[in-house]
Amino acid sequence: MSTIHGTTEFGPATAKRPVYSPLEPYWDAFQEWRKRGRLRSQLCRLTDSELADIGVTRGEIDYIVSKQSIDPTGFRSCGAGVAKNPEPRS
Repeated sequence: MSTIHGTTEFGPATAKRPVYSPLEPYWDAFQEWRKRGRLRSQLCRLTDSELADIGVTRGEIDYIVSKQSIDPTGFRSCGAGVAKNPEPRS
């Protein structure tokens, strides 16, 4: 007689299988559009001094939000115009 010792992990009752939907690109585009709309709304609610703190002017909001290649969370946060590894002065 053999005894099996161990634990059993329970997972979801149904496995999620990759299914292509012809509407998926449209759904993804819609979600991206909504995300950018929320970003525009959040930036517009900031005061001019708060925008200046993050290096953005009110006139740049639409540009930042419309450009998909720009990561809005990292916009100008790397210190534009500042040398990363300045050489020591003698």
